Amino acid sequence: MQQQPWWKTSVVYQIYPRSFMDSNGDGIGDIPGIISKLDYLQDLGIDVIWLSPVYDSPNDDNGYDIRDYRAIHKEFGTMADLEQLIEEAKKRGIRIVMDLVVNHTSDEHAWFTESKSSPDSPYRDYYIWKQGNPPNNWGSVFSGSAWERTEEDWHYLHLFSKKQPDLNWRSEALRKDVYDMMTYWLDKGIGGFRMDVINFISKHEDLPDGIVHEGSHYGDGSPYFMNGPVIHTYLQEMNEKVLKHYDILTVGEMPGATTDDAILYTKEDRHELNMVFTFEHMDLDSGPGGKWNYKDLYLPDLKRNFEKWQLALEHEGWNSLYWNNHDQPRIVSRFGNDEAYRVHSAKMLALVLHGLKGTPYIYQGEEIGMTNIQLPDISHYKDIETLNMYNERLAAGEEPESIMKRIYVKGRDNARTPMQWTPQGGFTTGTPWLAQNPNTASINAEQAVNDPDSIFAFYKELIALRKKEAILTEGDFTLLLPDDEELFIYKRSYQGTEWYVLANFSQTTRTVAHEELPLPSTQHVIGNTKLKTSAHGIELGPYDAVIVECTKGEGK
Repeated sequence: MQQQPWWKTSVVYQIYPRSFMDSNGDGIGDIPGIISKLDYLQDLGIDVIWLSPVYDSPNDDNGYDIRDYRAIHKEFGTMADLEQLIEEAKKRGIRIVMDLVVNHTSDEHAWFTESKSSPDSPYRDYYIWKQGNPPNNWGSVFSGSAWERTEEDWHYLHLFSKKQPDLNWRSEALRKDVYDMMTYWLDKGIGGFRMDVINFISKHEDLPDGIVHEGSHYGDGSPYFMNGPVIHTYLQEMNEKVLKHYDILTVGEMPGATTDDAILYTKEDRHELNMVFTFEHMDLDSGPGGKWNYKDLYLPDLKRNFEKWQLALEHEGWNSLYWNNHDQPRIVSRFGNDEAYRVHSAKMLALVLHGLKGTPYIYQGEEIGMTNIQLPDISHYKDIETLNMYNERLAAGEEPESIMKRIYVKGRDNARTPMQWTPQGGFTTGTPWLAQNPNTASINAEQAVNDPDSIFAFYKELIALRKKEAILTEGDFTLLLPDDEELFIYKRSYQGTEWYVLANFSQTTRTVAHEELPLPSTQHVIGNTKLKTSAHGIELGPYDAVIVECTKGEGK
């Protein structure tokens, strides 16, 4: 049998550098801090670190507004520090994947200052400029118009902050400069790229108006900038010029991508990317009007969504698997129970995700069950998206208390509080840039590493199991009991072996009856509890999760 590419059997750990580990007491995480924790990550068993941006940046959007792609932001350290990180990680069998942010730059990038200087600048067409009134009604992802006027009565497009002007990928010179920059980093020995909103780089040339949804002042331009008309041409060119020359991992962040899109992006013979990040499962607790109008998760929706992606990419393409990242609230607070069942439900969520086919991603602190935070008031929050939403809703007449409830549930700063290393915090000797969660006394890595029953220990087991058992990376997927509102049960099948993943998403004890799921001769593989069977079936207590093995033909 042909050996799978290394990235299919790997587990990725995302580091948000500002919040991971501060080595010099300035309250901001840095690259030397990351180096000091590599042994911790090696112990966990991960293969890849996805490093959120460490490039030189004014930090309007916490580093996703890049001023210089070939320089390290001084708060994070130096280029020598980064080169040391690559080498020290390599010694431990860990690859470093960098964030590639090429839909936009900072407005302080040399390309943009040149572009803005004159309509005749050779860099003018590196960005999207229109003279006179804005050419359409698009709104920015971060609130307000997607067009910013300059003194010369020109407007430039910014799908995010006005300090993040969008690049014009129609410019051949721009594309060449981007490919040269990517080659520069790959030649330093990095293990690949996570590509920020990469499916936004192809915009419809005529820039049509978007539909104005109820409650919005601006048009939804997403049909005209997501998965645009020549996106595959650009990615195939990128692969031809850069990616195919290196043995690397590539994952595209692609809001709005369907399963059909994902197959096109990741199918091996199309020579584009290895995998994409889907967002559909992360939008299932969003009500009408988007993420801030949240609702309770309806479990059958989650199960059917995972089923859709598992089956669509089962034989061509590849899935990425994640619950958390720097843009998502903490999963144990979101789909689990972060109080009485925090440890148990965190393990349950881990087992459900790591039992699927694809490459799992762990976000810093997920492996110790870090939770959401409720800061005292809006003045303590740092995230631009959160602050813009707060001000917009306040201006529209919504009460501050109501807006804060939305932020407690869905705000991005939930994921960005400092990593909890010790009972005292352990992130910095100074004042952290964002408040430390006050529960660090009970939730911290020091305690977790030394506890054989901790969430950390369970993640270690799951990671080791994935490396050992091909059924997890190569087996087929079958969803069972799709309509049950509390139980998530699916089967993985490979070469005569069948594994059943059984998880209880509720605080109710449930029995999986033999009539529903006949599983004779089951053998416990892994779980957050011992397998409990009776004459009636398998019993699952609150947030219990187990994998059991059956020989072929014994299960349904």
